[in-house]
Amino acid sequence: MCASSRSAPPPPLPPSISISLRLSPQPPSKPWSLQMPLVSPAGPGGSSSISKGHGESSPTSGGTLGLPQPTICVPAPPISCGPFAMGGCFSKPKPVELKIEVVLPEKERGKEELSASGKGSPRAYQGNGTARHFHAEERLTAPHPYPGPQDCVEAAVCHVKDLENGQMREVELGWGKVLLVKDNGEFHALGHKCPHYGAPLVKGVLSRGRVRCPWHGACFNISTGDLEDFPGLDSLHKFQVKIEKEKVYVRASKQALQLQRRTKMMAKCISTSAGHSSSTNVLIVGAGAAGLVCAETLRQEGFSDRIVLCTLDRHLPYDRPKLSKSLDAQPEQLALRPKEFFRAYGIEVLTEAQVVTVDVRNKKVVFKDGFKLEYSKLLLAPGSSPKTLSCKGKEVENVFTIRTPEDANRVVRLARGRNAVVVGAGFLGMEVAAYLTEKAHSVSVVELEETPFRRFLGERVGRALMKMFENNRVKFYMQTEVSELRAQEGKLKEVVLKSSKVVRADVCVVGIGAVPATGFLRQSSVNLDSRGFIPVNKMMQTNVPGVFAAGDAVTFPLAWRNNRKVNIPHWQMAHAQGRVAAQNMLAQEAEISTVPYLWTAMFGKSLRYAGYGEGFDDVIIQGDLEELKFVAFYTKGDEVIAVASMNYDPIVSKVAEVLASGRAIRKREVELFVLHSKTGDMSWLTGKGS
Repeated sequence: MCASSRSAPPPPLPPSISISLRLSPQPPSKPWSLQMPLVSPAGPGGSSSISKGHGESSPTSGGTLGLPQPTICVPAPPISCGPFAMGGCFSKPKPVELKIEVVLPEKERGKEELSASGKGSPRAYQGNGTARHFHAEERLTAPHPYPGPQDCVEAAVCHVKDLENGQMREVELGWGKVLLVKDNGEFHALGHKCPHYGAPLVKGVLSRGRVRCPWHGACFNISTGDLEDFPGLDSLHKFQVKIEKEKVYVRASKQALQLQRRTKMMAKCISTSAGHSSSTNVLIVGAGAAGLVCAETLRQEGFSDRIVLCTLDRHLPYDRPKLSKSLDAQPEQLALRPKEFFRAYGIEVLTEAQVVTVDVRNKKVVFKDGFKLEYSKLLLAPGSSPKTLSCKGKEVENVFTIRTPEDANRVVRLARGRNAVVVGAGFLGMEVAAYLTEKAHSVSVVELEETPFRRFLGERVGRALMKMFENNRVKFYMQTEVSELRAQEGKLKEVVLKSSKVVRADVCVVGIGAVPATGFLRQSSVNLDSRGFIPVNKMMQTNVPGVFAAGDAVTFPLAWRNNRKVNIPHWQMAHAQGRVAAQNMLAQEAEISTVPYLWTAMFGKSLRYAGYGEGFDDVIIQGDLEELKFVAFYTKGDEVIAVASMNYDPIVSKVAEVLASGRAIRKREVELFVLHSKTGDMSWLTGKGS
């Protein structure tokens, strides 16, 4: 990391547009043409020229060139392997995509509207002269796009008739496995593991030209390997397929087979004043899933101006859901991207930076240290703040909410071999309790409801999960609250309940919900609802032009529930909202349409959930609750509105895909399935079976 003076002036911009073209692997032998629209006027006298090969050039009308992936049309050398070998004949020539780097003239600096090339004034924030951010001075070394034959492996993997349409199979190529897919008579070969947590995609759901992960619902386009729905940040490698003599051949690079993930191509920041001034083109408040995906999406779409992420955390963006499932995980183990990534793509991260005021009229935010940072576009993704206890003794030591890796790590250290109490039997509380059973001497859970997860999963499922915890030495105190925390020498010793019971406790974790962290917006013009959430439309726009919001702190219209305004504080949903916000900063008119998907893990068992089940009036269960092998359908009236399962994959992903397609699942369909099905066959969901 490097630091620079807050008052240092930005270097002067050049007076004209310069275009740098790189052609790989070799220069064209014939003249080429550049296909790229002009997206905004450069003003009187503005002009540029585009070389056409062999030193020839022609003038263009004045303007800034803005296209995420401009195309050079030129006869390309045969592509035998690599990320551009997307199927078909191995030697078929393809257009070569080149990256255009544009340096804007001085007169473009005042523009407010964002284009993919990033018009606007690129400035920087330097808090108290400390190095709290990363610059784009270091560059990652990318592998050569066209590896030679020695870097590839090719094999016949099956006969063309071995797979029916709609089938998937894992095949071995020596250096690794590949997911082979047959869809509409065509074969596709992709990475076989989900880049998110490594789920085998062959056990997922193939539908509408994409494969959905069986564990957490991420979706990948089978024609490109691109990530289409979340969670996760990376896409799949797409490998080359050919048919010869009724045999299916797959060719892949050895490196891609081993990596099993592909980071999409991104623009790099070409701002010459990043880190030197008090203005930025895009400011993102909050560096969780929504904020990070917004920043990455902008770069993937070709945006090359300045992006600043600011966060209260002291760490770069990390996998927050893991905190309550693996309390001893270190920050570097949780990081979503290494710091070299942020340097390479010019995404600046301001850590321990608290925003106290947003002035939307003058387009600036004020930080706690008094510094002001101007912006052109703003994303509000502040997340939520955990609720705390309000009882007598709430100030005693060793009472925690889990918000940061440091919180989680301290809980583990204090609980080892001692007595732990968890207040709250929601997802966070139950995950913490499950983890501590192998560390603490005793684990107790205090909950106001009659059963854990009752409002979310229903009483029957809640009782089955409660029994699993009791079998693992967890003691429950239900239908009661904490009335007092007692201390000895300032440290927690006992938890007193309203039922008059006294529970020994050396450490207490509070997981009783959260509130939106939007206090800094109360004096702004950004609308908040009565609970403090930020209402947005389908495009993640607030009531203020140029100000977007995403993540746990928003309410938004849920498309497949008749655009009902909801708050869904899920990791996957935050990813999707961050992408939509970025797309609409670039005027792409994208709308949020994803189906909510969440998961939890306890005692080595995973529970998956898709949909939005608030207000369900019935639960239909198929399977065995005692054996924790079941699927539960949550209905409201005649419609299935959510589904949960344990040891029943990929049913939740299948239901999510049906709901995403726009098809309603009727209660009667589920009742007939439960009544007559003896095999657990779910093909009726897609109309292919009983």
